Amino acid sequence: MAGDETMKILVTGATGFIGQKLCEVLSQSGHQLVGLSRSADSAKQKVPSLSEVFSWDPEREYAPMEAFSEVDAVIHLAGESVAGRWTKEKKQSIYDSRIEGTKHLVGSMLKADSKPQMFISTSAIGFYGERGDDSLGEDESPGNDFLANVCKDWEAASKPAAEQNVKVANIRIGIVLGPDGGALDAMLLPAKMGVSGPLGSGQQWWSWIHQADVVGLIEHILDQQIEGPVNLTSPNPMRQKGFAKVMGDVLNRPAFMPAPSFALKALLGEFSVELLSSKRVLPKKAQETGYTFKFPELEAALKNILK
Repeated sequence: MAGDETMKILVTGATGFIGQKLCEVLSQSGHQLVGLSRSADSAKQKVPSLSEVFSWDPEREYAPMEAFSEVDAVIHLAGESVAGRWTKEKKQSIYDSRIEGTKHLVGSMLKADSKPQMFISTSAIGFYGERGDDSLGEDESPGNDFLANVCKDWEAASKPAAEQNVKVANIRIGIVLGPDGGALDAMLLPAKMGVSGPLGSGQQWWSWIHQADVVGLIEHILDQQIEGPVNLTSPNPMRQKGFAKVMGDVLNRPAFMPAPSFALKALLGEFSVELLSSKRVLPKKAQETGYTFKFPELEAALKNILK
C-alpha cells in the first residue's frame, strides 16, 4: 500500500465527529469506503461517501464477515463518548464499547477470507494518566486511573491482529478541536460569555490537536504503514490557563473567571479528573516519520475553526 494507491477501507464510527471528516477526505483521495454502524440506513444518509454500510452492535456481536470482503485496511473509531458524569453505568459503557467492540471486530477480521494489511485502532492520551510536567512520547508507560486502564485494555484488544501479521497502529488521540463538535463545543459557550478561565490551578497541560491533523495523521499512517502507538497531538501542548487565554483572545472575550477544582468535581464527578489532570503529550512518531502539521499552533487552529 504505497501512498498513491487507492484502497478499500472499512470504517467504524464513520458518523462521529472525526469519522465524518475522515471519510470525506479519504473519499476525495479516491479510496472506496465501507462502514460498520448500529444503524446502517442512518449512517449511509449521514456519510454519503460510504459505498456500503453493514449493521453491527459492537458490544454484543462479532462484525459481519461480508464487511471484510477485499478490504485493504480497517479504521476503528467507534466508542462511547467519555464526556459527561461518570456513573457506574456510563463507565461500564465506556469500557465495553471500546474493549468488547475491538475484540469483536478483530475476531471477525482474523476469520475473514483475506485479512486486511492494516488496522488503525483508536486509543487516547488518557493512556498516560496524570503525569505533571513530564514530556510523553509513545514509549512511556501507562497510568493507573480509570481511563488509563481502559486505554491499556483497548490497545491490548488489537494485539491478536498484530500476531497474525496485520500491521496495527494504536492512535492515542488528544483533545480534538474542530467545527461542529468535539471538545470545542463544550468550551465555546462559557468562553463566549467571558467566564472561561483556569480550571483548577490552570497549570495542567492540555495536549490538543486540530481535527484536520487527526485526519491528516490517519492518512499519513496508512501511507507510511506506521505500526505501534502513535500520539495524535499538536507539537505544542499548552497549560490550560494559557489555552483559555488564547481562546478568549480569539473570541475577544475575557478569560479570567476560574472554576475551582471542588466545583468541577461536584458538577462532573470523576470525569473532572480528565479536565484537571496534566498530560504533556508529544507527537514524536509523527514528526520522526515526516508528518507536517497543518495547525501546530493553538491560535491559528482556533482562528481557522472559529472564522
